[in-house]
Amino acid sequence: MDHLANPNPIFEIFVGTLILIVVIFVHGAGIRSVSLQFNKTWAHVTSATPHWRLNVMLSATIAALALLHFAETLIWAVPLYVRDIIPSMRDSYYYVLESYTTLGEGNVALPDRWRLLGPIIAMSGLFTFGWTGSVLVSIMTDFGKFDRLQAMRERVEGDEAP
Repeated sequence: MDHLANPNPIFEIFVGTLILIVVIFVHGAGIRSVSLQFNKTWAHVTSATPHWRLNVMLSATIAALALLHFAETLIWAVPLYVRDIIPSMRDSYYYVLESYTTLGEGNVALPDRWRLLGPIIAMSGLFTFGWTGSVLVSIMTDFGKFDRLQAMRERVEGDEAP
């Protein structure tokens, strides 16, 4: 049990990498689920779909992605708290949120024997935020194409009016 109280850097990187892999896997499954739900809903969008429904769909998608990131940060925070690396769950979650977002300006710090976890947490945030950003670009591209088609339909209808 001494290796958990005072790990060597190799063990520290190993533990961080295992958690990183879990977080990336959870993110992939979550992104797939959010994308699938968005695509199923998007398939029912027509030119008659009111704008408020499109805005609700976009808001729900963004909320789901945000919740996914909060869940992923919990995956990091719980082991830090359970292993008493950071003694309070609130401080553990605060530390993880600051590292995950690469802000890193907090007054909560890991003990020296676990300090390599901070950059690994930041790496997971960089990976997952980048992935989320690409999904949002794809979604907004769908919205842009839809808006462009709507504008073209309105122009054609305006040209046909007597």
